[in-house]
Amino acid sequence: MADHITSKLNPESHLILDQPLLRLPHELLRKNFKAAHLAVEKDTTLLKNSLKETTEASLQSSSDPDTVVQNLDAMIARMRGLKRKLTTYAEEESRIHNQSASRIRHLGELYGMQSLEDVKYDAWSRTRLDRLLVDYLLRYGYKDSARELAREKQIEDLVDVDTFVQMSRIRENLRNGSVTEALSWCTENKKELRKMDVGHQQHPGYPPSLQNLQSNLEFMLRFQQFIELVRTKDQTKQIESIAHARKYLLPFKDSYPREVQQACGLLAFPPSSRADPYGDLYSPSRWSTLAHLFTTTHNSLLSLPPVPLLHVALSAGLSALKTPSCHSLHPSSISPNSSLSVTTSVCPICSTELNDLARNVPYAHHTKSHVESDLVLLGNGHVYGRQRLEEYSRKAGLPATSVKDLRNGEVFRADSVKKVYIS
Repeated sequence: MADHITSKLNPESHLILDQPLLRLPHELLRKNFKAAHLAVEKDTTLLKNSLKETTEASLQSSSDPDTVVQNLDAMIARMRGLKRKLTTYAEEESRIHNQSASRIRHLGELYGMQSLEDVKYDAWSRTRLDRLLVDYLLRYGYKDSARELAREKQIEDLVDVDTFVQMSRIRENLRNGSVTEALSWCTENKKELRKMDVGHQQHPGYPPSLQNLQSNLEFMLRFQQFIELVRTKDQTKQIESIAHARKYLLPFKDSYPREVQQACGLLAFPPSSRADPYGDLYSPSRWSTLAHLFTTTHNSLLSLPPVPLLHVALSAGLSALKTPSCHSLHPSSISPNSSLSVTTSVCPICSTELNDLARNVPYAHHTKSHVESDLVLLGNGHVYGRQRLEEYSRKAGLPATSVKDLRNGEVFRADSVKKVYIS
């Protein structure tokens, strides 16, 4: 009965990890619809105004027929341009709908499986692992490898390559000292950014005054533009920087008083200054901070988790294995540095690759102990089962009055060990 309960498949528990699989297409559809709606409103308003002016001009006796015809041609050209835009939006909407349908079918397959031991579930879980790997590669900028993996596994509709490629391109431009693409992205998503609350996000390098406000990405990009203009110390650039501050920074003096004051004071300090905080403002590391801020804002806007889904999945599994000894000050007997690592399996928690990831996950809750029943404590603080310790010492050629540590080879008197009880 216990084995049956353990192997029973619960689709809802799987969908907790796969929520972004359906959320992102929804966000992209909403964004695409708003862009199409904005294009229709903009061009419709211009056409109405142009039509009204042309009609009024044509009713006047002094009107030039050629001018009226030119205005009509211009309106027709604008309508054709709007039609091309709407065709593009319609194709994008159709693509996203097809993508959503593929993802719904993929998740719907879970409801046709009754057990974790089902062969179909094994194939499904391998597909999910491929998705998690593609997501991981995309988040860390390995877009070519991610695209090739998605193509080889035929899961292009189950991953969001294009979205992350665009994000990676803007992020790399920021790291290389360019804010142009990031500002264009802010303009495209201006209304959404105004509504988005990222107060719960903590951005390294930013003062507390920026932590509880709405998205500050555009302001920080404009602030960085000002810093780069001041950095040149060129007379023309200095005048341009003042105009830039008046247009983009001063209107936010109530929301960001500290940053606006720093911008004003920066004019008096050269790039070589070490005065706090102006030396930090000139620091090249601000570009990495901006890239991180953009990534966080981008993921929040599209309802994407802040960390790779692979880390989320691994954290859940690591929590089921973690014990207090995994992050003990004493070296593990099955750690990679142990002399026994050749003959014993490496604990995932203690491994170099996963140790930091597992550091903040909770300990596993075990209702049944699987440790040896005859534990004893050596003088160096290491604990082993007495039978295993005596057997190892006998094979090492030691007399019955001595025992040998399995990890470092230290030898102790057999009557010096202490019995250990688990409480």
